[in-house]
Amino acid sequence: MGISEKMGDVLGQAVEAKLFREVMEHDIQPKHLAIIMDGNRRFAWRSNLATHVGHRIGKQRLEAVLDWVLELGIPWFTVYALSTENLNRPEKELKTLFKLYIDGLKSIAEDPRIHENNVRVQIIGHRDLLPKDVNDAIDYAESKTKDYEDFVFTVCLAYGAREEMIRAIQNIAELHANGSLPLESITQETVSEHLYTAEMPDPDLVIRTSGEERISNFLLWQMAYSELYFTDVFWPSFKKKDLLKAVQTYQMRKRRFGE
Repeated sequence: MGISEKMGDVLGQAVEAKLFREVMEHDIQPKHLAIIMDGNRRFAWRSNLATHVGHRIGKQRLEAVLDWVLELGIPWFTVYALSTENLNRPEKELKTLFKLYIDGLKSIAEDPRIHENNVRVQIIGHRDLLPKDVNDAIDYAESKTKDYEDFVFTVCLAYGAREEMIRAIQNIAELHANGSLPLESITQETVSEHLYTAEMPDPDLVIRTSGEERISNFLLWQMAYSELYFTDVFWPSFKKKDLLKAVQTYQMRKRRFGE
């Protein structure tokens, strides 16, 4: 590494440290961060790598981002890992993804950082659509961390917000039909209580990587008043400074909640 590169690294670290201090010293802190992790495949294609390599690097990036979220003290962290639409991808790619999820869930269940920080791991989505070995890994990770409450790390697998809302509507309709829920008692809170995220606060900040500016069937009900942040950076290239910039942007916005 040349002198100019070393100086660049030192300067970059100084800027990042300053940004971190500014974020941590701000009066406004997000309680729930959600990320749509997008761009693994395009990162691989542009880097002349196989698609599965892009997914593997994306998995490693998530591990790093989880560390940064813990460092920032954000108690709720949710990521969109696999949508119901993604299940239509080629079988070979899905097998690669499923193996990454199995390895990742088993690894995180044994990770000392998870236990030292009292992180509860939970997976939400249409689990019936996932293979048994993936569900076994989910059960393992959830059971190993079920008693933790300081931080909650939620992974959305085989998740689709429309499907989630339809299930909630069906459950509410059944309660109304059997007489246990009067029509006038159905409120916004009622709907929220029947979603996968019933025990979670709505996201304060939602980040999407890769340059796409859409929410792709992710937490449609829950994101009604979330602040959205879009970045051109592909997920495998997402750096700590990118996360800090997103949080700082959130801190600078005035949330109106429809007012």
